[in-house]
Amino acid sequence: MKYVHFSYQQQPQIGIALDNVIVPMSALQRFASSSLSLPVIIDDLWSQPELHTQIQHILEQHTTELMNQAIAEQDIEWLPIVPNPGKVICIGLNYRRHAEETNAPIPQTPVVFSKFSDVVAGHLQSVPLPQSSTQVDYEAELCIVIGKQASGVSTEDALDYVFGYCAANDVSARDLQMLTSQWLLGKTCPRFAPIGPYLVTTDEVSDPNQLQISAYLNGEQVQHSNTSDMIFDCRYIIHYLSQHMVLHPGDIILTGTPEGVILGQPEQDRVWLTSGDQVTIEIEKLGRLSNTFVSAEQH
Repeated sequence: MKYVHFSYQQQPQIGIALDNVIVPMSALQRFASSSLSLPVIIDDLWSQPELHTQIQHILEQHTTELMNQAIAEQDIEWLPIVPNPGKVICIGLNYRRHAEETNAPIPQTPVVFSKFSDVVAGHLQSVPLPQSSTQVDYEAELCIVIGKQASGVSTEDALDYVFGYCAANDVSARDLQMLTSQWLLGKTCPRFAPIGPYLVTTDEVSDPNQLQISAYLNGEQVQHSNTSDMIFDCRYIIHYLSQHMVLHPGDIILTGTPEGVILGQPEQDRVWLTSGDQVTIEIEKLGRLSNTFVSAEQH
């Protein structure tokens, strides 16, 4: 299942992506039993996990009728697929070749940092370039969306706590990031965490560590790898984090980026993002997430 958070005719809502169209969740209500209240906001999906199975059943039984009420993707405004994450947790230097390209030692334990929860952006939303930075970079990342509370979980059981996955861009202002040993300042500028376009449930992603992952800058591929190159895989990341904090439904984890970022290029060759640049993150089974960078004055 591919869930979508969007606005149509100025009404924020959730829906399901089918064949390049969106079926609004409200369209399913007429086929639901009178006792079933379908989700209105994304958070309802993990607060009432039994709804997912019931939604699947309605879709299977009434696909034709529902397609008649579908909305073309080009007619919607995409919103952040998780609009209010409790935590935005990031894993740094988690691809071996990315650590090597930035001349960083291979981490022996996960490098954990965060972004603030109001930093998320949706597919096709613009990302303002901060006035305080001249070195903004892209980072293609697989994003894990937690579906149930996790504390002290085993590696073997870790993926049972995942609701789904989406593409993410861990946008980074490198000059701000490197001002001190703490990376936060360069990571949490407005809209520095685009996520989406879809929230793809775990039943469609059998192994999150066997997915092709790429980034494109103005149509040219600049990153290309596979999530199998992660130093710490998704199971271990969830296990590790849950030993030190409680993960709650709706928390998101950005799992690191492969090689090919601007920072990894020779210093004389680096051309940082400028106004008008479009970055697209593509992950196998999860779709393509695109955002255009604009000057702060245009935002």
